[in-house]
Amino acid sequence: MPSLKEVKTKIVGVTKTAQITKAMNMVASAKLRGAQEKMEAFRPYTAKFNEAMSNLSERANTGGSYPLMEKRDVKSVELIIITSDRGLCGSFNSNIIKLAEQKLKEYEAEGKTVSFICVGKKGFQILKKTGKVRKTYADIMGTFQMFNAREIATEVSEHFLADGGSDRVELLFGEFKSVAIQRPATKEFLPVQPLEAAEGEESGPQISGEYIYEPSAEDIMDVLQPLYLNVMIYHAMLEVGASEHAARMTAMDNATNACNDMISNLTILYNKARQAAITAELMDIVGGAEALK
Repeated sequence: MPSLKEVKTKIVGVTKTAQITKAMNMVASAKLRGAQEKMEAFRPYTAKFNEAMSNLSERANTGGSYPLMEKRDVKSVELIIITSDRGLCGSFNSNIIKLAEQKLKEYEAEGKTVSFICVGKKGFQILKKTGKVRKTYADIMGTFQMFNAREIATEVSEHFLADGGSDRVELLFGEFKSVAIQRPATKEFLPVQPLEAAEGEESGPQISGEYIYEPSAEDIMDVLQPLYLNVMIYHAMLEVGASEHAARMTAMDNATNACNDMISNLTILYNKARQAAITAELMDIVGGAEALK
C-alpha cells in the first residue's frame, strides 16, 4: 500500500487538474454561445445562396461558358481539410482526419492523385506526414473572417483552373449537429454543382414561381460563382468553430468527472492507508505495554 504522503500528493495533483478542466469547460461554454449564434445566423444565408445558385445554373447557358462548372475526367483530387488550431476537444479533429485518410486510400486505390489543403493546425500536424499537403492555413481558426475564406477559395479555384491542377475539389469539415453531436461531413466544392436541397437537411419554405433576372442569368452567374465559393468555405469554418467549442466543453466535462472519480477513489485509499498506519501504531503501543508487564 502506498504511503500517506504519496496518496496525499496524488489527491492534490488531481484536484488541481480538476480545477483546470472545469475552468476550460466554462471558457468553452462561453465561447460556444457566440460561435453558435454566428453559425446559426449564417445558415439561412447559405441556404438561400444555394437556392439562388441552383436556379441560376438551370437558367444560365452553362455549356463551356463557366470553367468552374466544367466536369472533367477525374485524375487528381484536392481535399480541403478544415480542423481546429487547438486540441483538448476529444475526438473531433481525429474524426475529420480519419475521414481524410479514408478518402486518400479510396482515391489512390482508384489510381487518382490526391493533394491536401489544410485549414487549421491540427489537420496539418497529422497530414503533413503523408507528404501530400499542397498548402496550409494555420493559426486562423481562432479569429477567422470572410477575407480568410476568400483567400482560400481563390487559391483553390486558381489551382482548379490551372493546367495540371485538380479535377475535383472536396470540402471536409466538422458539421455541428448539436452541443453533444459533431460529425465529419463531405461536400463537393469544385466543379460548382449546387444542389437544390441537400438530403436530410431541414429546408425553409420553398418559394413558388419563377425568378426574373436583371441583367441576364449568365451575367449574374459570373459575379455569384466566386461569392458562392467564399460562402461555402466560410460556412464550413463557422461549423468547425462552433463544433470545436462544443466538443471541448464535452471533453472537459468528462475530464472533470473523471478527476472527481479519481479523487474519490484516492480519498478512500488515503483513509485505508491512514487507518492501517494508526492500527500499526496501536499494535506497537500495545506490544510495548505487554512487554513491560
